[in-house]
Amino acid sequence: MSSLAASEVSSTQTGLPRVSLLQFHVTEDKSINLKTARRNIEEAARGRKGERKPELLVLPEVWNSPYATEAFPEYAEVLPSVEEGGDMRGSESAEMLSGAAKEFGVFIVGGSVPERDGDDIYNTCMVFDPRGVLVAKHRKVHLFDIDVPGGITFKESDTLTAGGGLLTTFDTGEGLFGMVGVGICYDIRFPELALLLTKEKDVSMICFPGAFNMTTGPAHWELLQRARAVDSQAFVLTASPARATEEMLEATKKDGKFPPYTAWGHSTAVNPWGEIIGSCDEGEAIVEVEIDVSKSMQMKTNIPTALQKRTDLYSVEFKG
Repeated sequence: MSSLAASEVSSTQTGLPRVSLLQFHVTEDKSINLKTARRNIEEAARGRKGERKPELLVLPEVWNSPYATEAFPEYAEVLPSVEEGGDMRGSESAEMLSGAAKEFGVFIVGGSVPERDGDDIYNTCMVFDPRGVLVAKHRKVHLFDIDVPGGITFKESDTLTAGGGLLTTFDTGEGLFGMVGVGICYDIRFPELALLLTKEKDVSMICFPGAFNMTTGPAHWELLQRARAVDSQAFVLTASPARATEEMLEATKKDGKFPPYTAWGHSTAVNPWGEIIGSCDEGEAIVEVEIDVSKSMQMKTNIPTALQKRTDLYSVEFKG
């Protein structure tokens, strides 16, 4: 099931911290999705025999619900807030993620789930620390509204509201990954987000749970990850749902409540030089990689683009 990282050297030998990207199938049954996510978290958190266990896990975008605008309101949950201390009782997805983070002592970037807040529905990522505490929450800023003739038409704004917080980060400490940024899927198309995460928060890594499709995936999935890694001079991590099998698609077309969505898969990790250091194909997988955050610092020192901006001619500013 697992996909090995590019490095052949065990992290037990190098002492480098590890991350795991979780890629699994999503169904119309939320209870099954919760069990699948929990099972994958447990498998990833236990790590490989003889190797250092991962300190951070990343789940896919919209893992507890079908990826369909009509499904989002039905599957949406009232999620806890960071400011209020993260009361998980209103959300079974949050409760599961928090409990798993605490049980296995890992950071969990919880992919994303539909969130209900009053009359609004958001596509939201929750981040839990090894104590099970909610330390960050990112509402997808850029909604996936596209129309590619002969390819795909999808409009998240039919049911979703765009998030208003741009610079979502959490601190893992100097011994792990330092400051980590969060975006969701379509957010990766906007270099301003990655540039501002570096400028304002000095991130060493950015996580983008995503669900690219069979039109945009082959063309842009890898390209955008490598571009954002070079832009931000940071590691970029993505986790996608596994692509539905032909049998699953046929069953959905025949008996499903919502239209099928075919994810590209290929969860990937890219280093600040723009090199792929871990990836998988379209099926279920756990991608394990080592992260040497000094590589981010080296890039920022050796190619100091942050210090070479022509602010007399242009600027990328955070408006708060």
